Amino acid sequence: MKSTAVQKYDFIALKEKAKQIRRHILEMTYAASSGHPGGSMSIADIVTVLYFAVMRYDPQNPAWEERDRFVLSKGHGAPALYSALAEAGFFPTKELKTLRKCGTRLEGHPSHQKVPGVEASTGSLGQGFSMSVGMALAAKIDKKENRVYALLGDGECNEGIVWEAAMAANHYKLDNLTAIVDRNHYQIDGVTEDVMSLEPFADKWRGFGWNTVVIDGHNLHEIFDALERAESTKGKPTVIIANTLKGKGVSFMEGKNDYHGKPLPKELLDKALEELA
Repeated sequence: MKSTAVQKYDFIALKEKAKQIRRHILEMTYAASSGHPGGSMSIADIVTVLYFAVMRYDPQNPAWEERDRFVLSKGHGAPALYSALAEAGFFPTKELKTLRKCGTRLEGHPSHQKVPGVEASTGSLGQGFSMSVGMALAAKIDKKENRVYALLGDGECNEGIVWEAAMAANHYKLDNLTAIVDRNHYQIDGVTEDVMSLEPFADKWRGFGWNTVVIDGHNLHEIFDALERAESTKGKPTVIIANTLKGKGVSFMEGKNDYHGKPLPKELLDKALEELA
């Protein structure tokens, strides 16, 4: 079954859904006094299109065998994933404000064992992407139609395991696998190009044999079109390099690394929520 939470081509509704996900991210990290709001907000548009326009899943049956799989390889972006899952009906939205609290199942990084809809426990960078390659290969072996989507951070692409997995995906012609890179140009230690230069980034993926698409990661139409192109590409995996802004949606957060792992204080939270109203 396709998700019917939002009509597939209703981009006005998708835009509102992305704003709601951003509001959740800010409110839940504030309530936790912890978390990663900046990099969660940069992927809000991507997870919105995936969960409310593209992916097949059933929130009443998270283990449905025919579902598509989404792996958040940049596990610290968990607030965005939890928000999408709650909005999709996997668990109540009121549970979001238990993020990182004692006894919660919404831990700082997603747990497959605890949270319905989470396909892989991630946090150690690069490992989620490797698991997604294994999922896509298993689907091929079993002759299943499932698609696998893996969302990576650009800083995560410093990890050697990412490129080992990329090489394997091309070798096995995993055209049921789509990688999406959140290219917001920041990681915890600063600007990606200062920490470990990635450019020419698209050419690296092409060199590993991937169909490579570069888009505006906040343009819902471009995200949707790129995902459709990925599904129609045969014989090789696709990577979508999504150019994004850290903290997208709130003017004083956009393009800054200040809130990589720091929630907003109350006065700035109120200001941010006004912008997202």
